[in-house]
Amino acid sequence: MPWFIKTEKFTLKTSKLSNEKRQRYLQAHCNWVMNLKQSGMKIASGYLVDNNRLPGGGGLLIIEAYSFEAAKSLIIKDPMIVANLVIWNLQEWIPVCGDILS
Repeated sequence: MPWFIKTEKFTLKTSKLSNEKRQRYLQAHCNWVMNLKQSGMKIASGYLVDNNRLPGGGGLLIIEAYSFEAAKSLIIKDPMIVANLVIWNLQEWIPVCGDILS
């Protein structure tokens, strides 16, 4: 089954949220990911940091799905996307060598 990568960056709207509100949306995102994982999907999500481990590089989500359309239909339900808090991009990833998420 193919793998898909969603990359994202916060919108200006997100950066203007209070830390408390932003954390609520991030928790909703984590709950959404965990619910998909508990339903048997292979999925992982996290954020990118710089060489000093400071966030700001955006987010990354890896998901296994039957097709681009199937992956997109799941991704658009991400609470961060529903609330228009991220600019995102979805692409199929074609692994060439190395291990894959198990």
